Amino acid sequence: MKITDLKCAIIANAPIIQIRTDEGITGWGQIETPKPYVKPQVLDLKDWIVGQDPRDVERVMRRIRVRGGFKPFGAAVSAIEHALWDIAGKAVNAPAHRLLGGKVRDQVRTYRTLYQAEVPGGAEHTPAGYKRWAEYGKSLKGEFTLFKLPSAYHSSMVRDFPNFYYGEVQTDAPFPYPHKGTMTKEGFDHLVACITAAKETLGPGYNTAVDAGPGFMPIDALRLAKAVEHLHLMWLEDMITGDYVPYVNHDVYREVTQNTTTPIHTGEEIYLRQNYKHLIESHAVHVIGPDPADVGGLAEIKWIAEHADLHGIAMAPHGTANGIFGLAALIQVCAVMPDNLIAFEYPARFEPFWYDITEGFDGMPVKGGLIDVPNRPGMGINFNVKEAKKHLTEGDANFFD
Repeated sequence: MKITDLKCAIIANAPIIQIRTDEGITGWGQIETPKPYVKPQVLDLKDWIVGQDPRDVERVMRRIRVRGGFKPFGAAVSAIEHALWDIAGKAVNAPAHRLLGGKVRDQVRTYRTLYQAEVPGGAEHTPAGYKRWAEYGKSLKGEFTLFKLPSAYHSSMVRDFPNFYYGEVQTDAPFPYPHKGTMTKEGFDHLVACITAAKETLGPGYNTAVDAGPGFMPIDALRLAKAVEHLHLMWLEDMITGDYVPYVNHDVYREVTQNTTTPIHTGEEIYLRQNYKHLIESHAVHVIGPDPADVGGLAEIKWIAEHADLHGIAMAPHGTANGIFGLAALIQVCAVMPDNLIAFEYPARFEPFWYDITEGFDGMPVKGGLIDVPNRPGMGINFNVKEAKKHLTEGDANFFD
């Protein structure tokens, strides 16, 4: 079997990867919705993989890993890897998880990042607003039991609360989460009050993580972690680096982690296992959150999960904007991870019509915060081409031809 073509189209702002073969088997992958600009990077890799056997996933990946980097520059490489596993599974009529070592669980747990803008009428960054956030979360379909709260530097709280920190408030930055600096006491106390309101409103049976940065100075990160220890949060995420930051600062994280019982988390922006080595081996955090759509793919995140497990570090894979094909990929790889898996982030940021233009999910698959691991071939999802064509942009009209 040989790869004959690599194509990329934009559907609802999300880049979709298609790999074709000379045996008529097609593989699919998807890049995060906020990254339509990655399309040219995908197409630049066409000549690097055409003519290769897609079933030799690692051999193909050795040809293209050099073309990736920290988020967002690992997205093209990662999506291609997903499509290769899709083909490899379909070629032997087996799910991708069987080729990745076989599933160790029949259901995978997922958590829900709930954005304040999703709450009807909005949920402002105040204790009252965070109470509404929690109440709405408990009403969501899927009966999620673990929620992640965007707050502090990972939200508009920096702009909305006067004098939140000792720094200039930016309104026109060309990248997300540009703020960084020392917090005022007023800003710090307000943040703690908001997190406490959300956690207490959720009540028994629910757990909470907080996506708080990047942007914290280490002393404020430690102060926050200590201040919320009694809340038993699942983790505080990306306080110092994270998201689109092109470096890790594992030694700075370690200073915080070693002095608190609140779990400290980072990792969504990191590309490849090698860039996790110091973070894991120095025990710089308690939880890591690689994104299979940025880290280099499914085999890459499994290697990282195994290494983390050896060092007593938990896994909570990122995936908020990975779309419906990204959801399928997360299910497959989380089925084979070791026991350090907590839950993966549910890709909630896609329109309902995706269920109509694909085949594989019978509507939203979460029940009681869990998803059944499917045994369909490959990633377990394909396009309904007739319906999907209706959503192609003009420049991609021939994508399915």
